[in-house]
Amino acid sequence: FLMQPLVMWVEGVEADMNWSSHGSFVFHSQPVPEELQNGESFGYIIAFRAFGEVSWTHVATSAPGASRYVYRNDSLAPFSPFHVKVGTYNSKGQGPFSAVVTIYSAETEPSGMPAGVWARSATASGIEVNWQALTITPERVLGYEVVYWEDDTKPETMGKVRVPWNQTSVTVNNLAGNTQYFLTVSAFNTAGTGPFLPAINVTTKKPPPAQPPLNIEWTLIGSQLSLYWEPVVAMESESEVTGYQLSFWRQRHKEVNIFTTANSTADLTLPENNDDYIIHIQTLSEGGLGPASDPIRIHRL
Repeated sequence: FLMQPLVMWVEGVEADMNWSSHGSFVFHSQPVPEELQNGESFGYIIAFRAFGEVSWTHVATSAPGASRYVYRNDSLAPFSPFHVKVGTYNSKGQGPFSAVVTIYSAETEPSGMPAGVWARSATASGIEVNWQALTITPERVLGYEVVYWEDDTKPETMGKVRVPWNQTSVTVNNLAGNTQYFLTVSAFNTAGTGPFLPAINVTTKKPPPAQPPLNIEWTLIGSQLSLYWEPVVAMESESEVTGYQLSFWRQRHKEVNIFTTANSTADLTLPENNDDYIIHIQTLSEGGLGPASDPIRIHRL
């Protein structure tokens, strides 16, 4: 008696390769435990056939611990579907086959390039990149890859972001402020990336002021809260202050309310309850939000 092998997963790309090999496919199976091989000369029979074919191609391997098999045929069309099943044999005869699974041969990388690429600096640390999807291409497109770098002479500064095929924009984050970046976009699949577009360059915005609002005063009359603070003046290397954002919430609740003002004053109406409130104030600028002030605790009598 021979135990039935279990096909665990299959793929058209070798697991230890960066790029797929044209005219090949790879599948993996769970080896039969040694105590269940029940005989000498144990091995596996791999049977496969292309979609639409009736007869099976059989390949025997004598490696009892094998869990992977690579089939190569240069005449295979990229991403061709196959049915595959695995059986066992030993000196006493042939055992049962596993269930039939579907796999695909290795594919080729996309040959087309995305069009209409443009980018803009969103904040001091982020660049928004947009492009048009590849609509007509003989190869499968799994997604898009955005590659970015600071300087062609410094390859260690290069980074990349990948998104799925149905996404045509992404924001590259964690960048340095007031810095020029080069970006390019390509399509990819399991075979690798296609041709890259000519690089475009974008300079991130200046960072927000590093100084938080200081010298904050407040008065509370009934439910009317008035706040005053010293205006923040940006340094030359920082983005100009365009306003302020106030975040306030009840001390015993997590819901945060946001209020913005163009001036260094704000008037708020607090709900009619006896809860205490905590307020933070931050600068607004093209570079993003600045650091928050020390917490302001409003005690309701």
